[in-house]
Order: sequence, then structure tokens, then C-alpha cells
Amino acid sequence: MTPHWQKSSYCSEGASCIHIATTPTTPRTIHLTESGDPTGAILTTTPAAFHALLATLKTDTPPPKATAPAIEVTLGQTPDTPVHLRSTTAPETVVTTDRDKWHAFVLGVRAGEFDHFA
Repeated sequence: MTPHWQKSSYCSEGASCIHIATTPTTPRTIHLTESGDPTGAILTTTPAAFHALLATLKTDTPPPKATAPAIEVTLGQTPDTPVHLRSTTAPETVVTTDRDKWHAFVLGVRAGEFDHFA
């Protein structure tokens, strides 16, 4: 079954963005990808880890000490540095995006657009 990918409504029409999908099988999994990431990486995580990421982004506070599995986000020091997302359970899979696409995703998170995944 092909997943149904959703992106933030804050993402420009036709632009590459962070996309979220779920696998309805048990155990349920959440998938994150960046349609413009040349590696085509797909991060797979649990609904609990995705919920923790959403809660962190909504409150704009550092997450509590993470327990596995968790989603780690690395923002570079400068605005032109890429943003990297990875799961603590599969650290070799890294989804790469830029600050503008990350910002569009965060705006969507804060608007509740991805709550149904968690």
C-alpha cells in the first residue's frame, strides 16, 4: 500500500517540503521525508516519538531528556546551513531540508495540521 503523504499548507505550491505519512499496519509507524532531499531518505519512527517532536515544536522549548525512540533535529549555526532530522533508533537515516522548508513545517505543526498522525 502506497502511503498518502501530507505536507504543510504553509509550503509553497509545487515546492519541495517535509512530508508526513503513516503506515496503518500494527505497529503503526510514522514516516517523514523531504521531497527535495536528493538522498530520498525516509525517516521512520513511532507515533510517540512524533508526538514528542510536535509538542516540542509547538511550545518552542527544548525537549526533555529523550528516551529511545526520539527524533533529533539539528539546526546549523547559520541560516544557509541545512536542517537534519534523524531517529535515535536509525541514526544512519538522515532527512535533509533547508530553513525555509523547516519553517513551513513548524508553522503547520503549530496550526495542528499533523496532530492526527500522533
